[in-house]
Amino acid sequence: QVQLVESGGGLVQAGGSLRLSCAASGRTFSISRIYGVGWFRQAPGKEREFVADIGWSTSNTYYADSVKGRFTASRDNARNTVYLQMNSLKPEDTAVYFCARRKGPSLSETTIDSYDYWGQGTQVTVSS
Repeated sequence: QVQLVESGGGLVQAGGSLRLSCAASGRTFSISRIYGVGWFRQAPGKEREFVADIGWSTSNTYYADSVKGRFTASRDNARNTVYLQMNSLKPEDTAVYFCARRKGPSLSETTIDSYDYWGQGTQVTVSS
């Protein structure tokens, strides 16, 4: 199994920045089966939506149109950690942010079913 733990959420004013972290742990075999890490978010009363994805052993990234140019995903394989740098934050970015393991190399990055292990989430609140 893989455990994912998010951190870095908080309260920030519109236009500000936050950096989220997603630390993966587990047996070496499980870590090696991470093909990518996705970031999703869920606002109150709304469905969970895709935000970004980064390949675990590649530099490929994929972003939702709503965050493209403002958010950047990166990874540090030595630390088994993925980051989401969020700049120019807007009130509509307010949500609980989750990271998750993409369970296959050819699965759609934007589809929730492509991911299996999920973190507990971290709250991001952007005030206007």
